[in-house]
Amino acid sequence: MFREYDVIVVGAGHAGCEAAAAAANLGSNVLLITMNMQTIAQMSCNPAMGGIAKGQIVREIDAMGGYSGIVTDKSMLQFRMLNRSKGPAMWSPRAQSDRMLFATTWRQMLEDSPNVDFYQDMVKSIVLKKGRACGVITGLGHEIVSKAVVMTSGTFLNGIIHIGEKQFGGGRVAEKAASGITEQLIEYGFESNRLKTGTPPRIDGRSLDYSKMEEQKGDDEIVGFSYLDTKKIRPEQQKSCHITYTNQKVHDILKTGFDRSPMFTGRIDGIGPRYCPSIEDKINRFAERDRHQLFVEPEGFNTIEIYVNGFSTSLPEEVQYEALRNIKGFENAKIFRPGYAIEYDYFPPTQLNHSLETKLVANLFFAGQVNGTTGYEEAACQGFMAGVNAHQKVNNLDPFILKRSEAYIGVLIDDLISKGTEEPYRMFTSRAEYRTLLRQDNADLRLTEKSFRLGLASQERMEKVINKRNQVESIHGLLKNIYIEPDEINTYLIQIGSSTISDKQKAAKILLRPNVNIESLFNSVPKLQELKEKFTIDSLQQTEIQIKYERYIEKERDLVVRMSAMEELLIPDSFNYDKIAALSNEALQKFKKIKPRTLGQASRISGVNPSDVQILMVYMGR
Repeated sequence: MFREYDVIVVGAGHAGCEAAAAAANLGSNVLLITMNMQTIAQMSCNPAMGGIAKGQIVREIDAMGGYSGIVTDKSMLQFRMLNRSKGPAMWSPRAQSDRMLFATTWRQMLEDSPNVDFYQDMVKSIVLKKGRACGVITGLGHEIVSKAVVMTSGTFLNGIIHIGEKQFGGGRVAEKAASGITEQLIEYGFESNRLKTGTPPRIDGRSLDYSKMEEQKGDDEIVGFSYLDTKKIRPEQQKSCHITYTNQKVHDILKTGFDRSPMFTGRIDGIGPRYCPSIEDKINRFAERDRHQLFVEPEGFNTIEIYVNGFSTSLPEEVQYEALRNIKGFENAKIFRPGYAIEYDYFPPTQLNHSLETKLVANLFFAGQVNGTTGYEEAACQGFMAGVNAHQKVNNLDPFILKRSEAYIGVLIDDLISKGTEEPYRMFTSRAEYRTLLRQDNADLRLTEKSFRLGLASQERMEKVINKRNQVESIHGLLKNIYIEPDEINTYLIQIGSSTISDKQKAAKILLRPNVNIESLFNSVPKLQELKEKFTIDSLQQTEIQIKYERYIEKERDLVVRMSAMEELLIPDSFNYDKIAALSNEALQKFKKIKPRTLGQASRISGVNPSDVQILMVYMGR
């Protein structure tokens, strides 16, 4: 029944889909195995993509030729650019998605790839020969041969669902868990642990009174995620989200279920996400707060199902129901299905190389929640990188690795490999020390050329980047060489409440003012207005950011140069740390376990002191 494949991808969530697409688009023959063909690219939790730092990741995936940005643009219900009031390093795109359309669009894009085959079955073990992954064995007993395997099992490995005092096996509600792989890999020498995540109840939207809530509309301008000209909804077609709040009565009702909560009775061993806690965890940890914000989010254009963002819970159904009906606007709420917690196996990611290949088994790659992350975007970018590197490995090519100074994806993977995680890892802008360089608006300028050289990013993408780069240089030159007279600009400056000028000034200097933006500047000055038509809005905005934040960008570039010396000092795999008597015991243990690739990575390992790094540097110098 089965040919020999270059790459087998296990699991068809966000990581699996990106892994399959990336490897296939590079030329590998790929088999995507999933337990349910009807849940490919399922949005198991909130129906949204992007957000703070996560939006940057989706744009990075898109810049390199991944599919998450395109799928999101084609299936969005609403678009918002978050943090507009802050500097552009903090701007993050976010889209509310049509959950069913998102999944069907992803599946269609995969089906359109001639290099992707599909098979519905459970993978119960990996074929391991001489320290190398050579295929998989399925629940139906098929042994399928491949040159590499990418594991993207999500929450399915020995998953257990908790609702109050009830618990049952499952990787998602109404879907069975996967067993066998964890046990096999532990026997082989892998370390495994448990994590927990959760989801809120889904509500019948017809039963809600939106007049009692705050409406949250989308942006008037839909920027989207993809750098290609993808089809998006018009601003007036967007569906609104709404905001409401819990109250003290809701909290009191929820507390009545604490004695039956799997979180508080010890039935859940796994650690949950710190930055996305359940509602019972919130009212327990923040007892001084008398309310918590809830986002009421539509699940699609053609469904009445509503997602209650902020009300994740595993309390008994009757407690969930009573508490919900005491929220403003939810007085008559009907529940489609209750919230639940899910506990699952993951493999601490310090067991991986930067390519996401495991250290113990060659040609075996891990991506997504199996590495301890949480979130669609974090999973998708790992899947993309694992798919690329699986293709590279089976073709004896160098691994594709992004540095911390090149992408949020580089930050995420380096954090996982160097520091590990004992709780679900979520990306934030604060994790990136070079976030002024790693903006959502310049992901194409940073990454498309790298991917194009691999053979992944298309010629169309590369031409767009070249055109954008050329336009930005041209606009830079214009603004630095064109002088604006007072009578050309003062009327505009008075209108925006900015001080007038008495002598002519360079256009670039006027643009430095915080309340002056490039579009209105071009529109207000006749000699600039006639030039505006030559440039795209994207190029104009990119130039504005580079001019306004030039000093900050240069400071970060200087920091990258200073730190690059540490990143270029390679540590051989065979390096014997036991010979360095002066190392602290913790540093010695961490170095031997993680085997850092560079001195820079060694310096970021949790528990390693600067003195340990200096000692290591001196010893390497000798």
